[in-house]
Amino acid sequence: MRKEAKLALEDGTIIKGEGFGYQTIKTGEVVFATGMTGYVESLTDPSYKGQILMSTYPLQGNYGISKEWFQSNGIKAEGYVVREENPYPSHSHSENSLSGFLEEYKIPGISKIDTRSLTLKIRKYGALNGALATEEIEDEELLAMVQNQPGIEYIDLVDKVSVTQPKILGEEYKDRAVVLDCGIKNNSINALLKREIGVVLLPYNTSPQEIMDYEPGALLVSSGPGDPSRVNETIQTVQKLSERLPIFGICLGQQIIAMAFGAKIYKMKFGHRGINQPVKDLKSGKVSITSQNHGFTIDHKACADLPINVTQINLNDGTVEGIEHQELPISSVQYHPEAGPGPNDTDYYFDNFVENLKNY
Repeated sequence: MRKEAKLALEDGTIIKGEGFGYQTIKTGEVVFATGMTGYVESLTDPSYKGQILMSTYPLQGNYGISKEWFQSNGIKAEGYVVREENPYPSHSHSENSLSGFLEEYKIPGISKIDTRSLTLKIRKYGALNGALATEEIEDEELLAMVQNQPGIEYIDLVDKVSVTQPKILGEEYKDRAVVLDCGIKNNSINALLKREIGVVLLPYNTSPQEIMDYEPGALLVSSGPGDPSRVNETIQTVQKLSERLPIFGICLGQQIIAMAFGAKIYKMKFGHRGINQPVKDLKSGKVSITSQNHGFTIDHKACADLPINVTQINLNDGTVEGIEHQELPISSVQYHPEAGPGPNDTDYYFDNFVENLKNY
């Protein structure tokens, strides 16, 4: 029989449901994602480090777990909140149940709660700090844990998900790119390897000279968790290499590139997390459906006097989705062209990156 689990929020709310996964207590910023599928990819996405993930789609776990869907080496989210957890998955590639998956990585889950109501609360008040308990604890003690935890903008999260040593992949390929790992997803690496581009995966705080020692044709600044202003080393590296290499940024990478050229960043009310965000290209007028996972964005108005142009916007709220430098081969997108999970509308951005790499 499942034990009672509790989710406490910073506004004093305590939500009770059934626990699954590992018996423990974890804190984090409670956020929601709207995808009907992709829970494996989302849970293993390093950008969810420091966050308790809630799926708005009510049924999760129905097709199980497979390592081929991982976006990192394991679960990065701090906890998982669902309406209904299916303990009996059905899929030819499934290797584990959702509960077993969470238990393997010592992550708590809570089910049997009204995720619709909680989503509406977050949309109204913004992302909330929370604590998820699947073991016994008094309500007052759990609430105290929430009240004492810092906001996600005060936590250094990139350092928790970046590689600590260089990792070289695709050594057989003639061309290579350096990836500054702020929390990269496996699909981004695979997108380069399938285009026969070697990948040098380096820690986010690698110096410009160490990067150039690998003789790369281009630089990719990856996606990742948290506040970009806390990744000052990477911002400075982009500044110093901006006239030496083509540079492309994804998600957090876009924010880092923008800050390198003087842009301002702000924390969004509840962010964009899901696989159905409409993005309009301001040059072509084309609209793409994109996969997104971010809680910070560029201040559009503050870009007016900077050497970067806004190239794409989100059609739901008008936030910045793409930028490019006015003179240099530097561009970025706020969404995930590598998808995983999500649509493949914008996969061509990796083709553009490879073209810049080969022709610069």
